[in-house]
Amino acid sequence: MNTLLYLHGFTSAPQSQKAQALKARMEARGMGDAFVCPQLPPSPREAIALAESIIAGAPKPVMLVGSSLGGYYATYLAERHGLKAVLVNPAVVAHLQLAAYVGRHANLYSGEEFDFTAAHIDELRAIDVPTLAHAENFWLLVETGDATLDYRQAVAKYRGARQTVLAGGDHSFTRWADVLDQVLYFAD
Repeated sequence: MNTLLYLHGFTSAPQSQKAQALKARMEARGMGDAFVCPQLPPSPREAIALAESIIAGAPKPVMLVGSSLGGYYATYLAERHGLKAVLVNPAVVAHLQLAAYVGRHANLYSGEEFDFTAAHIDELRAIDVPTLAHAENFWLLVETGDATLDYRQAVAKYRGARQTVLAGGDHSFTRWADVLDQVLYFAD
């Protein structure tokens, strides 16, 4: 099994339901050692640096799974390093979508507070991938009921990639448990 690097969303953490469900499925299949999910720093530049250090040090090829903002990061990393990526309700234009969130926030799981700044928006802009060079490396998973991000933006951006668009749901991707085995198959 390839190393699977899970990148969580904006105020999320490795303790998120999706990360923990994927970890549990991999452990149940004897692949737990291949799962990596770090706590990403608020700075996009630092988050990318952390992910790139994990990619560089991985003993096997890396496959990315990114949720929300983690999907934006995974897009950049997959294109830069020629990796496969599963994107779950991903942010598509994070530097625009998160501009309204400049200010103080708390991690949903640890409660740790952090400042999200205009400089962070600039860092997001610096890693924007306007068009995909290798759409075949991506699998987009979206639910149309996502009230946080417009799924249609993702469908348009990831044209040419494998896409699963499910009616209803929400930003958490309510059918995550239903696709876990397929995610692991895509990763291998």
